[in-house]
Amino acid sequence: MNLNLTGKLSLVTGSTAGIGYAIAASLAREGAHVIVNGRSQLSVDKAVSAIKSDTGGNPSGFAGDLGIDETARQLDEKFPDVEILVNNLGIFEPKEFEDITDADWRRIFEMNVLSGVRLARLFLPGMKRRNWGRIIFISSESAVQIPAEMIHYGMTKTAQLAVSRGLAEAVAGTGITVNSVLPGPTKSRGVGEFVTALAKAEGKSFEAFEKEFFDKVRPTSLIKRFAAPEEIASLVTYIASPIASATTGAALRVDGGVVKSAF
Repeated sequence: MNLNLTGKLSLVTGSTAGIGYAIAASLAREGAHVIVNGRSQLSVDKAVSAIKSDTGGNPSGFAGDLGIDETARQLDEKFPDVEILVNNLGIFEPKEFEDITDADWRRIFEMNVLSGVRLARLFLPGMKRRNWGRIIFISSESAVQIPAEMIHYGMTKTAQLAVSRGLAEAVAGTGITVNSVLPGPTKSRGVGEFVTALAKAEGKSFEAFEKEFFDKVRPTSLIKRFAAPEEIASLVTYIASPIASATTGAALRVDGGVVKSAF
């Protein structure tokens, strides 16, 4: 299937590893001109080189923390004509509710929610002029099943659903679509490192820890394993394409069935 993405200028925030990298590589394989983003120039250069090698594409790079307003403006000045915005940038941290400070709440909201809001605000005028665009928020199943061990993270994922739906309503009747994607437990770089460390501390293999995790912590999972980042990327790539024009205002689950609902 031709997704008609050739030449589409696409920004994937936080795309030097994990889900973000998989999305950037998938878009590049479909012919999109991808902007790879990470905090350090070294990580961006490595990811750009890897995507060139893996896909034959010619991605660009932008190093900088897009959780900062000034950095987002610098990106907009360099790449003002972004047509596809994938807000993947985000952080998480397990923390007891009583220990989450006001500063923690602000920091995680700034990074996980406001970074995407800023970028959407910057690129939306150009999308309106062209009467075409895609804005995608990478949320999480934690948006609807708030994890007790990191309530502040769950709050930001729920907020992304609200922003995504509201923005889709705001551009109703145009060629712009806005959606959110809800991955379930995924073996991204951060999760992989976190789980590997926990497994090691308990004297278990990753596989043994994974089985126990899905038996006890996420028993509603239907796939009974961590998803691969590429499995998330395939859905995002479709939603980013022109052929997905009737899908907007949606919260699309790629959670392995963790959320126990038919809707």
